[in-house]
Amino acid sequence: MSSLKGGVGKTTIALGLASAAFSRGLSTLVIDLDPQSDISTGLDVDPSGQANIADVLANPARMRDAIVKSGWNKHHAGHIDLLLGSPSAINHDGPHPSMRDIWRLEDAIAPLEKEYDFVIIDCPPSLNALTRTGWAASDRTLIVTEPSLFSVAAADRALRAIDEVRAGISSRLAPLGIVINRTRSKSPEHKYRIREMREMFGAMVLDPVFMERSSVQQSTGSAKPIHMWPTDGARQAAGSYDTLLDIAAKSMNMNIPAAPQNSTPLFNTDDILDETGETIL
Repeated sequence: MSSLKGGVGKTTIALGLASAAFSRGLSTLVIDLDPQSDISTGLDVDPSGQANIADVLANPARMRDAIVKSGWNKHHAGHIDLLLGSPSAINHDGPHPSMRDIWRLEDAIAPLEKEYDFVIIDCPPSLNALTRTGWAASDRTLIVTEPSLFSVAAADRALRAIDEVRAGISSRLAPLGIVINRTRSKSPEHKYRIREMREMFGAMVLDPVFMERSSVQQSTGSAKPIHMWPTDGARQAAGSYDTLLDIAAKSMNMNIPAAPQNSTPLFNTDDILDETGETIL
């Protein structure tokens, strides 16, 4: 999970994708590589007294020490773990990392990969060492953006950077696509920017787009998975996250359980409409 512009809701999309995986019974590991550590909060984890991502980057052998169970596990059966984030990760985010530094996270993950169906890495909104470390450990990179001028330019830079990393560091890495987040249904500017991105990036722009909606903010603020939030808007948002999970699984030839029947995709980039009974900001 990547963006090169802050404030586009990258971590919210990561939490929604984690919720979709959790709802399908996939054994999931979420790695909080962003020094802001917001996804650790969203997964309902108390970091007190725990090892964290900074410890792992200093010594990959400490990987198991830094993995904890998400608080989501107490709500229903499932398996979702978290590699705790830390503001101290910023100490590993220099502009010129060595090749050894870049491969540290992959070295830490490799012994555990068979224990999980799905691994989500929430990268910081930059192109320094932490993001490159996350990309080197990944099969796919999902770029999160919003329909604004600066975000369009950031998405273009991210795609170019992924190509560079793929050519020079990890040939298995590929862009999954671009997710447009925080869309407002009645904004002419947003509609214009969505069309612009589709013209620039073509099939790399994924459907559905994600609306800026109150139910997503409420579930995130309560540290609950969006698939458990009891509103129609949340169920519709959950359907969009299910679609995103299916796209990711298909790109990696993964066979995963079907989405729950009460969760349906809602919006695409040609059909941005208000929904009844839900506040869209």
